[in-house]
Amino acid sequence: MFFTTYKSYFNLYLLGVTTALLFSSCAENKTQSAGEATENLAMGTSANDVIPFFEHWNLISGNGKNVGPAMDYEDKDYFFTTKDGDEDWVVFKTPNAGNTHGTSNNTRTELAQLKKWLPTTDAKMNATLKVMNVSSTGDAHVASTYSVVVGQIHSADGHENEPLKIFYKKFPGHTKGSVFWNYEINTAGDDNSKRWDYSYPIWGYDFSVVGTGKDIYPPEPEDGIALGEEFSYAVEIKDGIMYLTFSSEGHETKTFTKNLIESEYATRSSIPQQTKELFFPIGQDGVERENAYAEEGLFFKLGCYNQTNGKDPKINKVWCSGAETHGGDVQKQYADGNYAEVWFKTGSIEISENAYSNAGYFEANDGLSQKIVYPNEVIPFMDKFKILLGNGTTVEDLTEYQHEDFFYTVIDGTRRWVVYKTPNSGVTSPNSSNTRTELGEKRDWTPEEGGKLTGTCKVMQVSVSGDARVAASYSVVVGQIHSGEGHENEPLKIFYKKFPGQERGSVFWNYEINTEGNDNSGRWDYSTAVWGHDMSVIGKSKDDYPTEPKDGIALGEEFSYEINVYNGIMYLTFKSDNHETKTFTKNLIKSEYTKRSDLPKQVEKIFVPIGQDGTERAIAYSGELGYFKQGAYNQTNGKSPRTNRVWCAGAETYGGDIAKQYENGCYAEVWFREATVGPGVPPKK
Repeated sequence: MFFTTYKSYFNLYLLGVTTALLFSSCAENKTQSAGEATENLAMGTSANDVIPFFEHWNLISGNGKNVGPAMDYEDKDYFFTTKDGDEDWVVFKTPNAGNTHGTSNNTRTELAQLKKWLPTTDAKMNATLKVMNVSSTGDAHVASTYSVVVGQIHSADGHENEPLKIFYKKFPGHTKGSVFWNYEINTAGDDNSKRWDYSYPIWGYDFSVVGTGKDIYPPEPEDGIALGEEFSYAVEIKDGIMYLTFSSEGHETKTFTKNLIESEYATRSSIPQQTKELFFPIGQDGVERENAYAEEGLFFKLGCYNQTNGKDPKINKVWCSGAETHGGDVQKQYADGNYAEVWFKTGSIEISENAYSNAGYFEANDGLSQKIVYPNEVIPFMDKFKILLGNGTTVEDLTEYQHEDFFYTVIDGTRRWVVYKTPNSGVTSPNSSNTRTELGEKRDWTPEEGGKLTGTCKVMQVSVSGDARVAASYSVVVGQIHSGEGHENEPLKIFYKKFPGQERGSVFWNYEINTEGNDNSGRWDYSTAVWGHDMSVIGKSKDDYPTEPKDGIALGEEFSYEINVYNGIMYLTFKSDNHETKTFTKNLIKSEYTKRSDLPKQVEKIFVPIGQDGTERAIAYSGELGYFKQGAYNQTNGKSPRTNRVWCAGAETYGGDIAKQYENGCYAEVWFREATVGPGVPPKK
């Protein structure tokens, strides 16, 4: 094989010569521990001395920075050289939490090629390495926990997906870990949130083998690779086909091929069972473009891309590990093993003379994780709303607004969401005992005029404290119709409620009567179950909880609602994958509760005992102006249940200290990824 090294990548491109670049030396391996690594730059050994091709890559550091070509660069925290016996190695090291690059949830110290190439041209990458550490903490349920990616092919175009990721993964307490590779589909269409990986085992398990509990691990793989044990990979692209070879002394050499320009996953029926079991439960069930990655610029990546992060698994049960991060303190993470570390000693890359600049990828992704993405960029209807935050602040113009404690955007691994977050105790609106970070529609309309609101959301947190005998405890309202006149009551409140220690919660909706007369103290709600229980299902004592609902919704599980008011009738539709779609209708201009004898038994059970036993105006909310609300209206407050056994939850509030409430789970948090607002429409028949 012919290898040429050039000092200028620009000159290489002009010469139009296939480049081949070789890592240094193979010698007897005498493994030292990762903690005994010595930095050699002061002695004249740079990473480029060991791996003489750094002018052809940008180095993305574990602090999120693109440091450019690392010709004479080292950072004792992320990137340096070390000796193991007589051999020089380049060390890539990155914590569980730091600053990330692009839209990723994960930190990396990783090389990314300065040029990209089409899959129909020739390209090669080889490496010999050993993994010295993977995270010591995480959730064994989560497929990505305890793993690191040591080599990739990444697309620079379209969805920027990854047709190749080479993983190493080892569970705590095991001597040997697994090496496997994943193919990520190049999702058909513009929505990439349905993308998924298919995983191939090399030595040990594939990606889908997870624990049966947070700290319960599968058996150790018999043919696995230990920390500090060398292995090699060779990646070759030719005429649209990817050829992979994996070798390690004492292990069977494994080879694979994968077509990168003709998909085998272009139909729902072609999706593998592994994907159905691992990704379908989190809503990632897309199909691939028929021509896969054809006509997209691809590029190699190499290094230490830590797949174990500190994000809560309820955000994403495949990619969010819930590992220890010490609040992002890098040195504390390094001190107790919460990092990934990979050493490289030999390897090469070759690229076609037709390779071209990858500058666009870096321009799009450098600093992206620190860029503010306003909620209006995710759900572009914010100009139609104002917001009341959990600290009592009202903001009228939301088009370029966020608040880091209450109202902002996040990425869950597949898409952006708008976050509404509010504590058990803060500053409330004048007529409420409950805090809210909630949109309020600027337009008023009568039930006869109508309106429509939709939302796709997932509840990420409800208060962990409260009184189980109080109906409002452990709940949050995620959508409302609110009257702006008369008693200012609420003909609709959509709730999510989950008792502590249970996996699944309930979704239900309440109708509050528009009380007859001037005295509104007798008002009450009637609650209708969607999935799980209605509001009236409560505990027998403060910490005694009813049975967990079999058809409930878990924290982090998506559901959607549609509220359509047309000609005075409210039409409700609720949808969630793997749950029955539910529909309801309610007349908003003609009451069914005008007489004392009309009170439902549910109301007699929970409201009559506290003196709320009123009747409703015959015309209900007819002619009364109202408006939509959406967000997180926390129903769990710190007021004593002796005050009101339906609405006063007696929850922990830490004296109103918002930071302490957030730290201890005494808050509500709701994420929305889609929402629309507009006029009511005729219901579908």
